[in-house]
Amino acid sequence: MTHALIEQRYQQAREQYAEWGVDTEKALETLAQLPISLHCWQGDDVTGFEQSHGGPSGGILSTGNYPGKARTPVELRRDLEQAFALIPGRKRLNLHAVYLDTPEPVERNQIRPEHFQSWIDWAAEQRIGLDFNPTCFGHPMAASQLTLSHPDEAVRQFWVEHVRACRRIAAEMGRRLQTPCIMNIWVPDGFKDVTVDRAGARERLERSLDEALAESFPKQWMRDAVEPKLFGIGVESCTVGSAEFYLGYAIRHHLMLCLDAGHFHPTEVISDKISAVLRFVDEILLHVSRPVRWDSDHVVVLDDELRAIAREVVRQDLRRIHIGLDYFDGTINRLIAWVVGTRNMQKALLGALLEPAAEWSRLEQTFRNGCKLALMEEFRTLPLGAVYDWFCLREGVPVGAGYLPVVEEYERTVLSRR
Repeated sequence: MTHALIEQRYQQAREQYAEWGVDTEKALETLAQLPISLHCWQGDDVTGFEQSHGGPSGGILSTGNYPGKARTPVELRRDLEQAFALIPGRKRLNLHAVYLDTPEPVERNQIRPEHFQSWIDWAAEQRIGLDFNPTCFGHPMAASQLTLSHPDEAVRQFWVEHVRACRRIAAEMGRRLQTPCIMNIWVPDGFKDVTVDRAGARERLERSLDEALAESFPKQWMRDAVEPKLFGIGVESCTVGSAEFYLGYAIRHHLMLCLDAGHFHPTEVISDKISAVLRFVDEILLHVSRPVRWDSDHVVVLDDELRAIAREVVRQDLRRIHIGLDYFDGTINRLIAWVVGTRNMQKALLGALLEPAAEWSRLEQTFRNGCKLALMEEFRTLPLGAVYDWFCLREGVPVGAGYLPVVEEYERTVLSRR
């Protein structure tokens, strides 16, 4: 589409939304300030760049062998730069500890900020913030699917030291980049079959977290989050870090709770949990994914649950919610996965910002629910796409599917040669 046609469609859409009392310009200004943290692990299928041996995956599996997977930090950063250039709005990058950039092998309990110096320098050049995660899987010391709750004190201490090291790295990232680094803790701990001593495992996990989180850092540098899960491969009978465990721990210790869209029962949704959790914790972290039957981490699409998540986000205090993506698909072009997922998250947020929520709430509180339903359904077919296209044009990125030729050329000249 031409610039003139995109603008014409936007002006028509603006008038349509204005009839409902919605200011599209205000919605776009808000959207432009909402950062989304892209996950580095989509670019290399959750492999990382450790120079030492690996280990069990902890139930994390990226399927597919599509050509062009990033093999080095330099390649991954180049791919991310290309993806960033095709996504409007503010971005961040979420790193796992195994994405360190160092020529020498370093044990996980000995990693330091200097092993991520190239990432910090790159983020400063890109004018983005970094988020961080301990990697408590893919390592021989996680072979039993137990880390922070391991009954062997030496193993448990190894992972406590790893989390401590990661918190120091996260704090340095936040200090250097002048934006708080969200440091999210997830561990794969659990048992595959009938479990006898659940209480003992959870006592050890609590003790390990207390030890790992003992060192304090300024909130303007780093903020801690804990992430629950229902189950994973190899821990079907008991997941030590359950939703109830981490909700209680987060409330008691004033931590951020991470809600991952794939980490609950297949009939549960995190959109319903956002307003409930925010009554008792100061902030939450979202890992937006798309589970298909289980926590299979598919690329985010603009489905009803994504729209529901976005509605809950924009109807709360936006300063208390941090949005990150979490999926990995090695069966398709990995840049397309990043761009499609991030753009869909933004479209869902924009759709929520373009809704007259106050009016709908008034109808709900006066029990005019038929009118509320009718109006909400009318908004499904309003021209959200025309407003988002205008947003892309203003941000200087390709409109609609216009990014596909760019990705195809990048695949031909860069990815296919790896």
